[in-house]
Amino acid sequence: MNAARFKIAQWIMAHRAVVSVLFVIITIIFAAGLARVEVRTIFSDLLPADDPFVQTFLDHPNFGDPLTAVVMIKRTDGETLYNPETLQKVWDFTRSFHLIPGVNPDTILSITTEKARYAEATPYGINMRPLMGDKVPEDPEELDDFHVRVDRSPVSRTYLVSEDGTATLMSAGFYEDQLEYDVVLKHLRDLAEEASDENHEVHVVGQPALTGWVYELQQQTYLIFAITVFLLIIALALYVKNTAGVVVPVVVSLTSGIWGFGLVGWLNAPIEPLLMIVPLLLVARSFSHCVQFSDRYYEILSEIGDKKKSAEITMGVMLAPSVLGIITDALGILFIGLAPIPAMQRFALFAGFWALFLIPTGVFLISILLSYLPTPRNVDEITGKSKLKGVHKWQQSALAGIAGLVTGKKAPATAVVMIVLSAGAIYTALQIEVGNPVEGSNLLWEDSEFNTGVRTVNNHFPGVNSLEVILESKEERSDPRTARTAEAYMISKQVQRLAEEGVGEGGLAARNTRSFADFMEEGNRLYAGGHPKWLPLDPDDDSTGAAAMAISFGQNPLNFSQVSDFEFQNSTISLFYRDNKQETVDGALTTARKAIEAVSNEEGAVYDGESLRVSADRMTGTIPLQHAMNTVVDRYHWLILALLAGAIFVIASFAYKSAVAALVVLVPVMLANFFLTSAMHLMGIGLDINSVMVAVLGVGVGIDYGFYLLSRICEEYSAQGKDWGKAIKHAIQTTGKAIQFTAAIMVIGILPWYFLSDLKFTADMGLLLSVIMLINMVLALIVLPLLMWFLKPKFAAREDLMVGESVDLSLFTDQVGDAHRPA
Repeated sequence: MNAARFKIAQWIMAHRAVVSVLFVIITIIFAAGLARVEVRTIFSDLLPADDPFVQTFLDHPNFGDPLTAVVMIKRTDGETLYNPETLQKVWDFTRSFHLIPGVNPDTILSITTEKARYAEATPYGINMRPLMGDKVPEDPEELDDFHVRVDRSPVSRTYLVSEDGTATLMSAGFYEDQLEYDVVLKHLRDLAEEASDENHEVHVVGQPALTGWVYELQQQTYLIFAITVFLLIIALALYVKNTAGVVVPVVVSLTSGIWGFGLVGWLNAPIEPLLMIVPLLLVARSFSHCVQFSDRYYEILSEIGDKKKSAEITMGVMLAPSVLGIITDALGILFIGLAPIPAMQRFALFAGFWALFLIPTGVFLISILLSYLPTPRNVDEITGKSKLKGVHKWQQSALAGIAGLVTGKKAPATAVVMIVLSAGAIYTALQIEVGNPVEGSNLLWEDSEFNTGVRTVNNHFPGVNSLEVILESKEERSDPRTARTAEAYMISKQVQRLAEEGVGEGGLAARNTRSFADFMEEGNRLYAGGHPKWLPLDPDDDSTGAAAMAISFGQNPLNFSQVSDFEFQNSTISLFYRDNKQETVDGALTTARKAIEAVSNEEGAVYDGESLRVSADRMTGTIPLQHAMNTVVDRYHWLILALLAGAIFVIASFAYKSAVAALVVLVPVMLANFFLTSAMHLMGIGLDINSVMVAVLGVGVGIDYGFYLLSRICEEYSAQGKDWGKAIKHAIQTTGKAIQFTAAIMVIGILPWYFLSDLKFTADMGLLLSVIMLINMVLALIVLPLLMWFLKPKFAAREDLMVGESVDLSLFTDQVGDAHRPA
């Protein structure tokens, strides 16, 4: 018998009053940090800091700014927008942008702002004027004149007014440090509602609006969580039918939750709103440990009768498998922090330490609680000593059936079935898409207001997703106006032409393109008399410089901020796409890379010219940023799993003194990942920053199951006279009972998310977590016992294991006497 564990247990129980006070004090300290907990999205923290696309975004934040809200006003009665009523709505909406907290006023753009301009040739040169003056045109002559001005503005008639003239776009960027997503969405929705009527519809899209929806629907999620907790407690009460069985999981989970959230509060580490479903997974872990621990306590209590002594013995027996399972769990979570994404690193810290807090709460606190709470009157019913009935009878029958499938003559057939299913799961899992699989956002339902708006905007305009190819001025050049040079003009037009053709195998043609070269061509056309044949420029600095000067002389550089910086030094070529699905991201990047290769004077996708440099690594916009996040998720998902597998192997090998034991634990856990990923693919859920963290956490449930079941099999192997069939059967009908019950009640509590949540991510995760519980339960109860049955490993018979140790309860029965035995 490993005396150290039992000495710890004996000391804890001998000083349980003092230890209880210590738990209360620690909980109060952590609870003081709850008021400081902040749930909010920090967009830049979702980006991998070491990615070149992210660095480009940080260096050129005004190009393809993802923190831009886009609003479309559309006439629905067949009329065009060239009427006083519609234009007044656009005017009012545009000016109301200024009232939204956190808005960057320099980025506000619509056909009613000064930045939307047209050019005309006059006897005195090129005149650039705003499309609209200081009031909305009202009479027919003014409206016709405004229509003509829009037609004279190539950028406006492409990007601000739809081809059929029924819709117009408005946009505004926001300062990230001042951006309150819920406030922004509320303002925009209120303005949209005010502008909407029987002849007009208004759609609000963009990253600020999407995150605002997540914030708004998150409030509903808290109510759903409350329903989940209520269902869990009811299911627990109906199953155990005693006070201790209900109070213990609730108190232990609540305590570890206070510690986890309190730590986050004291560290001032914001929690990503979408990851607020993680606490339910951690509660599942807590419930799993509590049910396993309590079931073993009931077994011992039924033999010796004394609550305190039973709790002490249970702590000694369960200490090693509990701690091993929790540590392995926590390591898997902490490994998530290796990804160079601040939001993932904070998540790893938050969830990892919460998992570690299950050691003191799920081993020591639970023992103290069980020793103080009333002795359950239905111990014999729970342990199967009395006649089984109801769910307990059904459970034993089901577990007996499972034991029959994994031992004896049926075991080979069961193994073949599992091999076939596993092969199918692995194949399907490898087909999963990384990133966003839909047009719009997979966080929301397809028919949501946001996704409907995205589709509608895309049907009328080039698209809300851009890829920005940056033309960077070389530092050694003395003249900073590189964007006006012939070199910049030629490179821009060549890349635009190739991008619109979709050059390259696997490339995807851009729906439209835009660059400062387009403005220069318009200036040249007007300067030469206005005929379209004068659009192309002579490829020399004099011509391009003159055209650029003609179009920009006397203008605010902000008017060109979407295509050039304020000094006309660095500029961008914008390629527009309908969505940011993985195939779109891959195709767009392939096209951009091949276009740069085609114009480069060096090997590789780099143009290194006289005055500027263009590189496939220096791109920004929603498409490259999406790729940056997808790449990190794809790469680190497998790295995290590999490290987790390594940790399991090392810890299990040490605990069971056998590499075979490590493989027995590891195989079901790794299979659980493939089954889970396969389920995600079949459900249409892509791997992204949010879902991958939930997936890694979910797989960890199987680690707990594996350690508990393997330890019990080893224990029963000695107790059952080294009969593998009896050992596996008895382990499944005891420890397997707790595994089955934990999975069942979590499914009961979590599955309703799918039917109750208006946030598709929460609904999907509810369904996914239910699948996770079932997958881990099935693999733990079938694959692990199968491996033990076929391998019949020698380590199970060792007497020096940290885990799997049987206890002679008759020694303790003599100590406590019959007076303490339950009636």
